[in-house]
Amino acid sequence: MNPLIVNIAIVAAAFVGMECVAWLAHKYLMHGFLWFLHHDHHQRDDGDFFEKNDYFFVIFAIPGIACLLLGLYGGFNPLFWVGLGITIYGFAYFIVHDIFIHQRFKILRNTNFVYLKAIRRAHKMHHKHLGKHQGECFGMLWVPLKYFREAKNAAAK
Repeated sequence: MNPLIVNIAIVAAAFVGMECVAWLAHKYLMHGFLWFLHHDHHQRDDGDFFEKNDYFFVIFAIPGIACLLLGLYGGFNPLFWVGLGITIYGFAYFIVHDIFIHQRFKILRNTNFVYLKAIRRAHKMHHKHLGKHQGECFGMLWVPLKYFREAKNAAAK
């Protein structure tokens, strides 16, 4: 098989896998024993630009960087492509979560794209719960179909 196709498949699989990892980490770690780092993301008190929750950016970057380095050391072995998929997911997370949803930078504000409206609505439903329990919608890119229906119905009005 063509090595380029294999490498692209590894990057895509790592990217998709990271959505699963992010969902699990968000539900069971961030809303679990690491709540002390995540709680300020749900209950902003200060108005500072940075949150304790931002430490997760560093925590989740470590596996991607490690895979990239180990993959380079081995001459672009599969670990490099896994690390690239993880890194691309991290970049997508930053764009979607921090810029589009939470507007940490005032760009990408308005959209009529149903998928983006569904993501924003699902995340809003996640944040309606201020505590670590009774949460919903822990993913970023994969959200329940009901939010797509809501976004589509709102666009039709």
